[in-house]
Amino acid sequence: MSNRLAVFDCDGTLVDSQHSICTAMIRAFEGEKLVPPDRATILSVVGLSLPLAMARLLPQADAAYHDHLAEGYKLAFRQLRRENAVSEPLYPGIADLIRELDADGWLLGVATGKSDRGLNLCLSHHGIHAHFVTLQTADRHPSKPHPSMLLTAMAEAGASPESTVMIGDTSFDIDMALAAGTRALGVGWGYHTPQDLVAAGAHSVAMDSEELRGHIHAR
Repeated sequence: MSNRLAVFDCDGTLVDSQHSICTAMIRAFEGEKLVPPDRATILSVVGLSLPLAMARLLPQADAAYHDHLAEGYKLAFRQLRRENAVSEPLYPGIADLIRELDADGWLLGVATGKSDRGLNLCLSHHGIHAHFVTLQTADRHPSKPHPSMLLTAMAEAGASPESTVMIGDTSFDIDMALAAGTRALGVGWGYHTPQDLVAAGAHSVAMDSEELRGHIHAR
């Protein structure tokens, strides 16, 4: 019998990091004397790996410049950390949900466009790092919606697609889940609309952590 595995996206699902993401993106573009994208456009690419996000935001540039912009974003985000200006609060009820799932025997994972360093800092800051048995990031995988992160998480946790649920706030998360053959649960408090998640094929969309708890346990 396969282990039950719940894999969460991070930005827009576990934590609300939009202020820091938008600030770092604006600084990266301004550092190149480019007009920054607006807030909604930036949030629309959260969850993708940085080079792919830059390609969406600046499609007329070449791949080398997308990589260059991605490095500029990383530098800007590190500067925010040095300024003690990174804001990544947990969404309401998430900490309790994580602890309850762990206590109930679920194995927990994260699949995120964050770096290893960024994810570890975020989870440790909130005191929930120890609850996760598998952490998959953009440092070691193709960008979502490629299923690599989710397939590796299942392999590490000894879980099958039938016993795994992917939880995320973007269509990229839903597409990844469907590509990996798992249940795909959307959350309506993140950076893509509930309508986007339903259109992508989410099996359900929760509007708060209590509703999400019920969807995770549903079969």
